[in-house]
Amino acid sequence: MFDFDQFFHPDTNAGIGKWKGFPAYNFIGGHNDASMMPVEALRASADRVMQKHGIKLATYGLGDGPLGIRSLREFIADALEKRAAMPTDPDNILMVSGSLQALDLVNATLLRPGDVIVMEQSTYGGVIGRFKALKVDIIGIRVKDDGMDLDHLQTELEALKTKGKTPRYIYTIPTIHNPTGTIMPTEKRRQFLAIAAKYNVPIFEDDCYADLIFDEDRPPTIRSLDESGRVIYCGSFSKTIAPALRVGYLIADWPFLSRAASYKTDAGSGAIEQLILADFCPPLFDQHVEALNVRLKAKCDVICEALDRNFGTIASYRRPKGGIFIWVTLDQSIDINILTTEAAKEGVAINAGPEWSIGDEAGYQMRLCFGYPDEAVIKEGVEKLAEICQRHFGLPKQISNQA
Repeated sequence: MFDFDQFFHPDTNAGIGKWKGFPAYNFIGGHNDASMMPVEALRASADRVMQKHGIKLATYGLGDGPLGIRSLREFIADALEKRAAMPTDPDNILMVSGSLQALDLVNATLLRPGDVIVMEQSTYGGVIGRFKALKVDIIGIRVKDDGMDLDHLQTELEALKTKGKTPRYIYTIPTIHNPTGTIMPTEKRRQFLAIAAKYNVPIFEDDCYADLIFDEDRPPTIRSLDESGRVIYCGSFSKTIAPALRVGYLIADWPFLSRAASYKTDAGSGAIEQLILADFCPPLFDQHVEALNVRLKAKCDVICEALDRNFGTIASYRRPKGGIFIWVTLDQSIDINILTTEAAKEGVAINAGPEWSIGDEAGYQMRLCFGYPDEAVIKEGVEKLAEICQRHFGLPKQISNQA
């Protein structure tokens, strides 16, 4: 057997494990509720698309150019104006293979090793991994109940200024922040923009969960409040329609978007998937998302009740107002990394806080996704997790199935 080890660089990634299927109690990943997949409607859209456009499979991108399928870009522009108060030119929208590709394009355009990036201290684990791989200096900003701590942000930007440094951009998830679930209010968004303008820093607004608010109105996007063109925006259909379709979008004014698009060297994101969404979304997107949010709110209630019943006072959380996950803080005597490892051995998959944070503040926190498991699995899984926690840490003292 040929040995490749001698050819791997020292910083080559470790290999992935072989796929063994989902665990019995799967509280990780951005998967959504399988019962809410609009299978028949998507199949009908796929049939219409193939009948009308099938012959175009002979060309990359089906002949719609490097930005992606125009009819879908037009739908996105209309939807953002209606749902997020954000008028958008379809020619300022670049279709991508999910929001992570949008991030990769922005990073390729703006970042080099040694640059400074600013973001929420706790944030999407995939973003943290990419920044570390790029060898940039990461400045983490605390997250309060209403989103990024702007006082802390200003303090850090001022400190960088005294050193003659300007961040390449501020990455933020202002609407259903991942993992904390916070939503930044409109007035605070204006304050955020003012701070970014004061220090002349671009903003990258990741808004992939924004359509999944179920307990309050969706605020306007930061980009919609910006008159300077400093805000880069991305969204995705992964959370609203189907993660497996891998369709997202990057929005920016043309001087930036044209540069970012030049780094997209994959010969185009799936055009058939885009056409299916372009057919499905105009008549059905709003009602589908409305029904999905009703379902997600009910499942959010179930996981909150399960946490209260099984973990009691050793677990605290901010009840999400939308999205598919909940950020839980456990008693500080519990080592979340040990709990995660032991739970995985018994079929309970959770996200350990340190995977979703820079620094040490998340050592006893965990992210639980409730979008994919059904109500029975949520109840059983949280109860099992509490049993595992009790076995290894002596907490909680009592759980629901014990006298």
